[in-house]
Amino acid sequence: MTWNQIYDPFGSLALSTLFAAVPVVVMLVGLGFLHMKAHVAAFAGLVAAFVIAVFVFGMPSEKAGIAAGYGAMYGLMPIGWIVLNIIFLHQMTEANGSFTTLQRSIAGITGDRRLQLLLIAFSFGAFFEGAAGFGTPVAVTAALLIGLGFSPLAASGLSLIANTAPVAYGALGTPVIALAAVTGLDLMDLSAMIGRQLPFFSLIVPFWLIWAFAGWRGMLEIWPAILVCGISFAVPQFLVSNYHGPWLVDVVAAIVSMLCLVAFLRVWQPKKIWTSTALKGRENGDGSEGSTTKGATDFTTARPSTKALVLAWLPWGILTVFVFAWGIPQVKAALDGFFIQKFEMTGLHNLVFKTPPVVAAAHAEPAVFNFNILSMTGTGIFLSAIVAGLAMGFSPLGLAKIYGRTLWKVRYSLATIAIMLALGFLTRYSGLDATLGLAFAATGPFYPLFGTLLGWLGVALTGSDTASNVLFGGLQKITSQQLGLSPVLMAAANSSGGVMGKMIDAQSIVVASTATGWQNSEGTILRYVFFHSIALAVLVGLLVSAQAHLWPFTALVIHN
Repeated sequence: MTWNQIYDPFGSLALSTLFAAVPVVVMLVGLGFLHMKAHVAAFAGLVAAFVIAVFVFGMPSEKAGIAAGYGAMYGLMPIGWIVLNIIFLHQMTEANGSFTTLQRSIAGITGDRRLQLLLIAFSFGAFFEGAAGFGTPVAVTAALLIGLGFSPLAASGLSLIANTAPVAYGALGTPVIALAAVTGLDLMDLSAMIGRQLPFFSLIVPFWLIWAFAGWRGMLEIWPAILVCGISFAVPQFLVSNYHGPWLVDVVAAIVSMLCLVAFLRVWQPKKIWTSTALKGRENGDGSEGSTTKGATDFTTARPSTKALVLAWLPWGILTVFVFAWGIPQVKAALDGFFIQKFEMTGLHNLVFKTPPVVAAAHAEPAVFNFNILSMTGTGIFLSAIVAGLAMGFSPLGLAKIYGRTLWKVRYSLATIAIMLALGFLTRYSGLDATLGLAFAATGPFYPLFGTLLGWLGVALTGSDTASNVLFGGLQKITSQQLGLSPVLMAAANSSGGVMGKMIDAQSIVVASTATGWQNSEGTILRYVFFHSIALAVLVGLLVSAQAHLWPFTALVIHN
């Protein structure tokens, strides 16, 4: 039996929107204010979504259950698979002591925590976003920062803030490619338009990141390094996105940024070395966080030998090679040629129809779980961890023991990710998210701002800029044409605004808390990053509004 999504069951968009928002509000209030454990808050939101989808929006209960199960499967594979294996690699480097050497090598570049943050959270994280995406950069950078002695909240929250500007071009341009597919707009036009929006924030975010960590004065003390870091990322981001395409934007920009920053730090260091590892204003006793020295690098020790440095960086170099290789479309296709199983979700696949005005014409929503285990990014990470573990001298039995401990360590995080994605998929297939989107689309001349925030909402709900583009890309195109706006501009705004929702999506927060070993503190992380997320999203919306109404020439497409 087919079922058509209903977006306004009450005949009042305001009332329907209120009910559609309940599941998200339940989860966020439980997580951020009632201090529930993440999996409990997520489950409460899932139950609320099921009740509203079935009894308010009329979705058949069987289809609602299948949609939730489909989301849970996707949460474990590929998202949970990435988290499990990156933590496995990190556990091995801690077990054999190479992580301590890695800390000292980074301290050899600079002992200033602010500069370490730029190098690791922003530039190094952007490389992993460009190569893999899907939670990998936050998992890697948060683990590195906690190992360097950063406080748990700083390591978690700042990794999330840093992983914003690169997100639209993550996983070798996957979000932009998906946006072009669902809208029918030119891929190069979309890449170029996003590349005229995000470079401004590639310059702003490093300043914002250090301000969030060290305060205004602490930021001003290292402004030359921040400027070098931001400009050296923003310029390649603009050039590659506008004149090459979306595929290598983050990879090229991140490499250029890392090289420029390291080279600059060879000739410049701040007068005052910042050694605190806690967020400014939360050190030693305001009751909300304490400074931590656990795992902090001892700067007084001698610099490690070249051999020790090579061995310390070897696991992460191996990881980089595997992750980059697994991100290449030809490699993915070859691996899928060896093995891939596609499971149609019987009772859901092509039986739920999106209808106007969300789409131009009614079309069926596919529901196929791709068990492409060989080409999943998590598998590349797993293989890199095995190779690195053997290179570090672990026996197969030793690797198995550490993997077992890692699995036990992240068990609740994996469950939380599965429940979060179950909630996200249920809201998608029931049309609750589309109802929220229609509310944003009803804002008339303010649509450039609210349309951008629609992208932010999409990522906050789904945990993915790709998923947000698939979800709302068609709606952005239809609404912009009705309002006389550039569809390329607003489709691009969906992706650019979406990147700022990445730091508050539950999936990313769970990944950050797991990577730092700070489980059951997801509510604290959410409360910390929420202001930064909404403030930056509004700034993106204001830029898009200016493009639409004040600088329309910037919204003209380049390619015909």
